[in-house]
Amino acid sequence: MKNSSSSGFFWKIVALFTGLLFVVGFAYVFITVNLAEKYAQERNQRLNADIAKNIIAEVKPYVEGQLDTTATDDIMHHMMAINPSLEVYILDAAGKILNYVAPYKKVKLESVDLVPVEDFIRTDGEKYIEGDDPRNPGQYKVFSAAPIKENNVTIAYIYVVLASEEYVSASEYVLNSYVLKLGGRAILITFLSALLLGILALWLITKNLNKIITIVKKFQSGEMSARIPVKEGGGINDLAITFNDMADTIVGNIENLKSMENLRRELVGNVSHDLRTPLSVIHGYIETLMIKQNQLTDPERDKYLKIILESTHKLKKLVEELFELSKLEAQQVTAQKEPFFIQELIHDLCQKFELLASEKNIVLKTAHNPNKSLVFADVSLIERVLQNLIDNALKFTPENGEISVLVDSSDQYVEIQVSDTGPGIPKEQIPYIFDRYHIGDKRVSLDNKNTGLGLAIVKKILEIHNVTINLSSKLDKGTTFSFQLPQYENS
Repeated sequence: MKNSSSSGFFWKIVALFTGLLFVVGFAYVFITVNLAEKYAQERNQRLNADIAKNIIAEVKPYVEGQLDTTATDDIMHHMMAINPSLEVYILDAAGKILNYVAPYKKVKLESVDLVPVEDFIRTDGEKYIEGDDPRNPGQYKVFSAAPIKENNVTIAYIYVVLASEEYVSASEYVLNSYVLKLGGRAILITFLSALLLGILALWLITKNLNKIITIVKKFQSGEMSARIPVKEGGGINDLAITFNDMADTIVGNIENLKSMENLRRELVGNVSHDLRTPLSVIHGYIETLMIKQNQLTDPERDKYLKIILESTHKLKKLVEELFELSKLEAQQVTAQKEPFFIQELIHDLCQKFELLASEKNIVLKTAHNPNKSLVFADVSLIERVLQNLIDNALKFTPENGEISVLVDSSDQYVEIQVSDTGPGIPKEQIPYIFDRYHIGDKRVSLDNKNTGLGLAIVKKILEIHNVTINLSSKLDKGTTFSFQLPQYENS
């Protein structure tokens, strides 16, 4: 199937090429014949330009202003005997035919246009000019002409058609016979040589093209590793390079789609599980309250209601963070950057977390340069980043631990560090810490205070700012998250 398709394409090009050769060959023959005929007529006119003058020199066509038909007939017949291709006409001053010698006396015009005649006389026959053919109205022939004068006044003209109708027919026959016998062979040889060379060139071109078509069809049929070998630049190889780049892009997009589909399925499964857990708790305790409402003591009822409330808080937080992460991943959030003092933002956030830290006897401290650092970023998004990092540190820092938020500035950037004295993160799990729900190949165990989405949100927000978050951790010593924001310079 592939070979027939490729050979069909090849023979279509051959047919087109052959047709073009026929057209060009026909045009060449037509132009050559016409130019040859014109050249022959021009040479005939130049060689015989003085015939009309010679006739006037041999005979006096007019005697005392009257046409001497006897004398003119004799000399004109004498000229016709010498050169039978000539047609001789005597014209009056207005171009009317007064007398003539022509084969079979077949003359259809009564007068001849004098404009070409006067032009011929003025240029002395050096210019190629065609005039009326009295025997064939509407056709034009090369001629010779001369004025007949008395007392320096033109009273008539001698008009000689240099190629009579019979001569033209004979010359056309000879010319056509010459072209057919001599030129036809040369044209045929040239045509066949050009055709063979053209077919060879087309075969060499389509040979590489057929290879490309074969590889493209392999790629089309699902062989994603199919690539066109590239030997050197230019021509067909540029096409090969373009196809290979396109194929790599398509394969990459397919892999991305597969990865995104796997992530989507994983997310749906995780979300379903995380939503099911608090909903099951809420449902179970509400059902218990309804069934045993008269049997429960006030402390038991308060305990159940507290558990229900905590589950609703967890459910609400999970939904909010899922919605926030979805918008970040869909690039629906843009950073509205403005200058602000990062120390003031950190100070306000630490005050909000002070109560939670004191409940676990955790020291929450800040340390920064005395000079306030003005950064250029989205204040609300950076606040969200710091909130998630401090909240994450509080969850994993044991009692009597310490959390520090440090600020250090350089010439162009301000670095923010959030450190804790928690258990640290195993080395093999660090590359996956910013993935939602996962650390390494293990799912994060979600409690009432952990959704597993906080660090994923942090990474996405900083990516919007073109900022990278760094992580360093040691087991049993703690973990440090750090990132840099550009300083704002007043212009």
